[in-house]
Amino acid sequence: MHDAHPLAHAYARLTPDLVLDALEHAGLRGDGRLLQLNSYENRVFLCHLEDGGSVVVKFYRPQRWTDAQILEEHAFAWELAQAEIPVVAPCVLSEALAGRTLGEFEGFRFSVSPRHGGRAPELDDAWTLQRLGRFLGRLHAVGRRQPFVHRPTLDVHGFGEELLAWLLNHGIVPADVAPAWTAAAQAALDGVRRCFEAAGPVAMLRLHGDCHVGNILWTDAGPHFVDLDDARMGPAVQDLWMLLSGDRSARTHQLSQVLAGYEDFMPFERRELHLVEALRTLRQLHFAAWLARRWDDPAFPAAFPWFGSSAWWSGQVVQLREQLEAMAEPPLAV
Repeated sequence: MHDAHPLAHAYARLTPDLVLDALEHAGLRGDGRLLQLNSYENRVFLCHLEDGGSVVVKFYRPQRWTDAQILEEHAFAWELAQAEIPVVAPCVLSEALAGRTLGEFEGFRFSVSPRHGGRAPELDDAWTLQRLGRFLGRLHAVGRRQPFVHRPTLDVHGFGEELLAWLLNHGIVPADVAPAWTAAAQAALDGVRRCFEAAGPVAMLRLHGDCHVGNILWTDAGPHFVDLDDARMGPAVQDLWMLLSGDRSARTHQLSQVLAGYEDFMPFERRELHLVEALRTLRQLHFAAWLARRWDDPAFPAAFPWFGSSAWWSGQVVQLREQLEAMAEPPLAV
């Protein structure tokens, strides 16, 4: 059903010994204790060091990003950190790696970051939402200083049209569901285009790109991001809409709290609210294509055993039709 990928099992070579050797190559000596952290796209390990500290080592999925794209992400993280915005930036590595933030060992590219813990933010708390808004406003104030040169832009073509074509061309959708899913996906993309037309020209800036609660850690000092792996150009509302949940009244209240903090540091163009459900729809299409493209990585069938069944794709048809209705509603008014 799914195409084989020549690098699908590359991570099978990523043994504990290789992880520790890569760490030593970067100028750090582990004490042998490793804990694999929750990450499907990359492989991420908590590594304890002989000196008593610990670091997080991320091994990038081969062929997903170019070196230039990864280094641009790292530079953005450092720019944010220098502006005293709480984002965990990658470490500068040893002289053997020319003082870079991106290492290479045995065919794997990797980075090392300080360990920073935390808990999920409480999104039902108004004060927390305002703090998150201020945090994102500060992040976007830096993000708008200059564009990314190498990283992609979140738009209808790359996050919608290309993915739909790929899924259809590779025969991913089961034959008994394919006609209904194709019709629903094409109608949903038409709805997305209408939303973008209603919003009109919106400013594109450097974003976190994947701002859900799993990517935000909260401490007594407030929130911080630990990963900018999906950073890209896009509209500001992309980093706001995933903080909203519940019925329309609840989402309106949440958004008003987020913007109360956000606009202390960044203006927000209300026209972008036309894009909230459109971006949700694009994320749904992206998720289906992401699972299909990663299916030959053994971690994916283990974690998502329901993917590929007719029942799952039928559920996607229902969700796409619901999104088409949601996109036809007036945007949230704050």
